[in-house]
Amino acid sequence: MDRILSNQNPRVKAWAKLATKKGRQENRTYLLDGWHLVEEAIKVKAKFHAVMATETQMAEHLPDVPHGVPAFEISEEVAKHIAGTNSPQGIFAEISLPEKTFDPKYVHDGAWLLLDNIQDPGNVGTLVRTADAAGFKGVVLGAGTADAYSPKVVRAMQGSQFHLEVLNGNLDEWTDALISNDLPVYGSLLNEEAKSYHDVQPATQFGLIVGNEGNGMSAALADKTTANLYIPIQGRAESLNVAIAGGILMFTLALGN
Repeated sequence: MDRILSNQNPRVKAWAKLATKKGRQENRTYLLDGWHLVEEAIKVKAKFHAVMATETQMAEHLPDVPHGVPAFEISEEVAKHIAGTNSPQGIFAEISLPEKTFDPKYVHDGAWLLLDNIQDPGNVGTLVRTADAAGFKGVVLGAGTADAYSPKVVRAMQGSQFHLEVLNGNLDEWTDALISNDLPVYGSLLNEEAKSYHDVQPATQFGLIVGNEGNGMSAALADKTTANLYIPIQGRAESLNVAIAGGILMFTLALGN
């Protein structure tokens, strides 16, 4: 097992580059930070390229690393450099990005969350994690939405990317296809023309669109939906955080929750 102590090591530079979208696309890999995420990847038999850990973490977890995966012991400083934080857990894995193509014309079942220009990584990760918890089949990231495999989104997803489909897609095409396949599509809209989410019957098959933090979902998508929903606010706040609103709608609309 190699021991790496310098941030100038070529491997360290390559791992740090995975914090950028360009680096991930060039290598077709991304980083997991922390044992929980690494363990989740092991459970689903993700394709590992390397495991990197400090001496303490390596001693504790090396027996659980899949046979044949290159393992590198790293210093605390290298761990901080790779993580981009001052207090990493000290164990990382480089794994392959999923290579998925998904034509929405063939989607005939399940609950699907569509993210329209959600820019905050924490919101994107929380929405994916909540969709997982609510039993959704997949999440589709539309144009302008934060990259699902950026470090902040990956941390916020907490491994949920391994439990449901996480896809990039054209939300106009997805909306049209779901409706054509007899799946209603609901938008989240703070608008007098929208109806209360209480007035929709829970189901197992539908699409739900949530929109940009400041501007909401696009007008073009709002015009396509089966219905647009709002969450009545009892207090004096003007609106809800998009991840909170999305969570309320997902758990209300999904049958069985």
